[in-house]
Amino acid sequence: MSRVFHRNPRQSYPVAVRGEGAYLVDRDGKRYLDASGGAAVSCLGHSDRAVIEAIGRQLERLPFAHTSFFTNEPMEALADALIARAPESFDKVYFVSGGSEAIEAALKLARQYFVERGEPQRARLIGRRQSYHGNTLGALAVGGNQWRRRQFEPLLVAATHVSPCYAYRGKEPGEGDAAYAERLGKELEDQIQQLGPANVIAFVAETVAGATLGAVPPVPGYFKRVREICDRHGILLILDEVMCGMGRCGTLWAFEQEGVVPDLVAVAKGLGAGYQPIGAVLVGRNISAAIAGGSGFFQHGHTYIGHAAACAGALAVHRRLHADGLLARVAPLGSVLERKPRSAFAGHPHVGDIRGRGLFWGLELVEERASKRPFDPKLRVHARVKAAALEAGLMCYPMGGTIDGRQGDHVLLAPPFIVEEPQLDELVDKLGTSIQVALTEEIRT
Repeated sequence: MSRVFHRNPRQSYPVAVRGEGAYLVDRDGKRYLDASGGAAVSCLGHSDRAVIEAIGRQLERLPFAHTSFFTNEPMEALADALIARAPESFDKVYFVSGGSEAIEAALKLARQYFVERGEPQRARLIGRRQSYHGNTLGALAVGGNQWRRRQFEPLLVAATHVSPCYAYRGKEPGEGDAAYAERLGKELEDQIQQLGPANVIAFVAETVAGATLGAVPPVPGYFKRVREICDRHGILLILDEVMCGMGRCGTLWAFEQEGVVPDLVAVAKGLGAGYQPIGAVLVGRNISAAIAGGSGFFQHGHTYIGHAAACAGALAVHRRLHADGLLARVAPLGSVLERKPRSAFAGHPHVGDIRGRGLFWGLELVEERASKRPFDPKLRVHARVKAAALEAGLMCYPMGGTIDGRQGDHVLLAPPFIVEEPQLDELVDKLGTSIQVALTEEIRT
């Protein structure tokens, strides 16, 4: 009997013992194609020698030095590398140990920024329905997935939520992208006016919606409209690129493709590629200057922020993406990944939508394609797909509650940047088999 309090205490898990590129291998020797990077984490696969050796060298030199006493060389070098490839409005990086911590830090930075400016009345946050920003209480508060929020609601800070940019279900018949973006912008504007513009800290959004919505990209012009509204009211724009950033969508920052720059951006997952836990917040110079020139102290911190070995690993990941050209593979491979599922599932009666960018794609599963009617949540189709996929030797990332936290099922795909085209064929073939097994007539009835 396992003494581990697993995510699902009722489930028995295979034991992973080693990684080989795009594959994980369990104790029985079974190989699994990691087509989701775990949760869009393992962008370099599972056995990158350059990253492993960089971490090892750092552990031999300096495993840990608390950041209330010291800085360290890998942390300084990683911050320099990230800022060098970021828009000029960013000048600092705050390191943490994961995505939820990154969002928490961003929220506190945003709040403290306004306190330093003499605007302590700003205490409201606006997020989007069906968003996911992490499982800490602040991250859950701005997140909009009702299933994750419900039992912890009494503990959450005040946040309101507007509609996500979810074209498949959000656009009205005959509505174009520009009109849809404008309508969503008006909804945000109305929410700000209802709360009082002088009371709002920030609007928080995933640049490309990830786990709970299923790789949904924004329509053109949406974030430009959001940026304009935030600027007009002096509200900060916090973008969550924990899942979609660090090259996953084809550019280092997913927001590059939107023609906007946020005030704060949270990254994690692909930052360290799974080799060590790490996350970060890139901080706009207006925010860092307000705090440095005011109280002079960011009132926040964790024991393992800026961990030397984690930063050394992330710096090696960064070099692999840029100096070794792995980031340049994402866009062309992403075109292949888009084409293959569209071809394989074009006429599938239960695949309603295929959407995404780069090596970040989602398939939304429906009971009836024409009406977009979702499956009965009691069937737990997403869980059946995941189980069938594991049986077939495939790791994908299915999720339920796509539409409203209860209804809807999707499958998220986020293969590593080292993936080869034959492995994408294997991915699509095994995914097709898994969906077929999960959607048998017996299940549907």
